[in-house]
Amino acid sequence: MPAARPWTVGALVRYGARRFRKAGLAFGHGTASASDEAAWLVLHALNLLPDAAASGAGLPVDPRGARRALALFERRVRSRKPAAYLTGEAWLGDFRFRVDERVVVPRSHIAGLLREHLAPWVAGRRAIRTALDLCTGSGCLAVLLAHSYPRARIDATDISPAALAVARANVRDYRLGRRIRLLRSDLFSALRGQHYDLIVSNPPYVTTAAMRRLPREYRHEPRRALAGGRDGLDVVRRILSDAAAHLNPGGMLVVEVGAERRSLERAFPRVPFTWPETAAGDSVFVLGREQLPRPTRRRPDRV
Repeated sequence: MPAARPWTVGALVRYGARRFRKAGLAFGHGTASASDEAAWLVLHALNLLPDAAASGAGLPVDPRGARRALALFERRVRSRKPAAYLTGEAWLGDFRFRVDERVVVPRSHIAGLLREHLAPWVAGRRAIRTALDLCTGSGCLAVLLAHSYPRARIDATDISPAALAVARANVRDYRLGRRIRLLRSDLFSALRGQHYDLIVSNPPYVTTAAMRRLPREYRHEPRRALAGGRDGLDVVRRILSDAAAHLNPGGMLVVEVGAERRSLERAFPRVPFTWPETAAGDSVFVLGREQLPRPTRRRPDRV
């Protein structure tokens, strides 16, 4: 750790970025670079708002605050944990969420589409009365759904009781317990007879080969929430098969699939996927209920 000296916010960020680059850290859990990651940790250590890294770069930092920031830098390097797990929080736009290693760090590109209220596919904030967030994890998309559609009642499901405990804390923080119902469910298994105007999901979609190549930072996240099978589409196939039975007429399905667009379109060549532009390009598809593939009937097993 460097010797004590007068620090500013900007000097701390620059030092942290150099330290991270030298250590060869990986990013992608809410930040895309060493500088962004260092800024996040400095702002947390100094209890500053997210936009203060640029506007307050010249602000002096007292020795106690500098020590907190420097200690966070060293923990980040030694542990290889994403910054969100060190601070216990993650941000999607202006929304702060509690996180720990029971859930993946919130970073869904569906969030940006919800900020625009899914225009032009949804006609206004009042159009959605019921919505479902499958594989909710920290509950972040359920909270954003509730804010985007103030008249909607939201169901949010996850197969992991541990993840639902984190989601419950976030729902409580936003005082949305009367509008968001959290359920343990393997996708639609606990939702028999339930229908929605909108279903969103950020399911596991990392391929088996990509799982083997993940940097150490990603290995701190729950494997079950990332691994999508050989082609990354194991869970996505199940969602496509069953979603129509849980959508109201005119309802819509929105699913994030990361870099698996080509694999998905090869697997479902007759499905007219729409790919809205996001910060990650074509990582999210939109389908109307009437566009979804019809589930195939399984032959009964022979006795």
